[in-house]
Amino acid sequence: MLLLALLLLQLGAGSLQKNQSSWLQMQEAVTVQEGLCVLVSCSFSYPEGGWKHSTPTYGSWYKTKKNSKPDPENNNLVATNNPHKEAKGKNKLHFRLLGDPQANDCSLSISEVRKDDSGTYYFHLEPGAVNHTYESNLLTLTVTELTQTPDIRIQEPLQSGHLSHVTCSMPGACDWPTAPRISWAGAALRAAGSGLEPSTSEILLTPHPEDHGTYLSCRVAFPRAGVSSNRTVQLNVSCELAQGKFSHLEVQKGQFLRLLCAADSHPPATLSWVLEDRVLSWSCPLGPRTLELELPVVKPGDSGLYTCRAENRLGSQQGTLDLSVQYPPEDLRVTVSQENRKVMEVIRNGTSLSVLEGQSLRLVCVTHSNPPARLSWTWGTQTLSPEWLSDPGVLELPRVQTEHGGEFTCHARSPLGSQHLSLSLSVHCECGRGGRARLGREEVASADPSGVGTRWHLLTLLGLG
Repeated sequence: MLLLALLLLQLGAGSLQKNQSSWLQMQEAVTVQEGLCVLVSCSFSYPEGGWKHSTPTYGSWYKTKKNSKPDPENNNLVATNNPHKEAKGKNKLHFRLLGDPQANDCSLSISEVRKDDSGTYYFHLEPGAVNHTYESNLLTLTVTELTQTPDIRIQEPLQSGHLSHVTCSMPGACDWPTAPRISWAGAALRAAGSGLEPSTSEILLTPHPEDHGTYLSCRVAFPRAGVSSNRTVQLNVSCELAQGKFSHLEVQKGQFLRLLCAADSHPPATLSWVLEDRVLSWSCPLGPRTLELELPVVKPGDSGLYTCRAENRLGSQQGTLDLSVQYPPEDLRVTVSQENRKVMEVIRNGTSLSVLEGQSLRLVCVTHSNPPARLSWTWGTQTLSPEWLSDPGVLELPRVQTEHGGEFTCHARSPLGSQHLSLSLSVHCECGRGGRARLGREEVASADPSGVGTRWHLLTLLGLG
């Protein structure tokens, strides 16, 4: 009986010692975006008397079930180094015990996390025949919506006709057990005969002058999480002008453009950029061998013939670039001519216009765009046929009738966008003493830009008569 009491006393002292000297250190709350990876650094200690380093030490991570306490018998095993245990289902490949429990390392890695991975996790130690659950050290994992976008890196500069490496990567993603799926899109990919498929993280581009200003997109998809993210960049392609060659380049309004003029010669040449007959910039012979012309925000007025000239006492060379700046319809306006030939500029959408029955009316619709916009008129919902129009955009009513009243709309359309301007026409008969009629004052301003920024004006239509 005395021996039994002594054994119980020794067991009780061992349990107390274990609780006092066992600990686990880790970040207890972790937030990660779905699809990405997370590494939880973890270390632990356990009383030397409880296990021997010479015996295999197994560690396991479990996820608690909803409204339950840590219990390895009833909770879901997600990662372990125990060869006699195995995680099941979706957790089998994406949860990994990276640390070596034999070296007191319990670090956990999770790849391509999903929303339903959110929850509470804990570490369970099996040093030999002794089991210990660190139930007071819980890991709370929160998975949020994916907002991270890929990184696109381009080997600069992009030169027309030269091969360049382009890579796409996703910060925070990992390539185990499988790498995320990457796909590319863009006009410049048409010549991707480089040996690298457009589904890899690296592609090779050989851009052309017409690729300047186009867009290249990379999409990264995470099948397990069922999410994806995109990144789009605009290509800045430089091109060389050969002696005597005439090149054509189309860019869109608002883009950035850099033109380089370079020449090898001895003695050094004077370089210059000329637009039509106007010298824009020049360099002295002792300066750099390359003359750069930057157009930070290309405007329609920048269109024209650009000439790169190189001159020294032995001769000269030049190359010419025809720059065409493209932009959607803008500054849409209508001029109104009545029978007395008085012209009024109508520039606000929804303007009301009164005319006398029997008078002639001429509505001229004009806009600026490149490529040129196609102009048309509608009367209510009816598109007016060419017999109503003396020229595209010109609507003529030789003798206005009462039934001509209603809404007339001018439409300007191009591949880059559209604008419209409407006016309401009211027809009055000539009546009253003296047979005189007078138009009231109308306030008008600019056309509905349909998403294209225009400058607004305010005019007053003066009365007639």
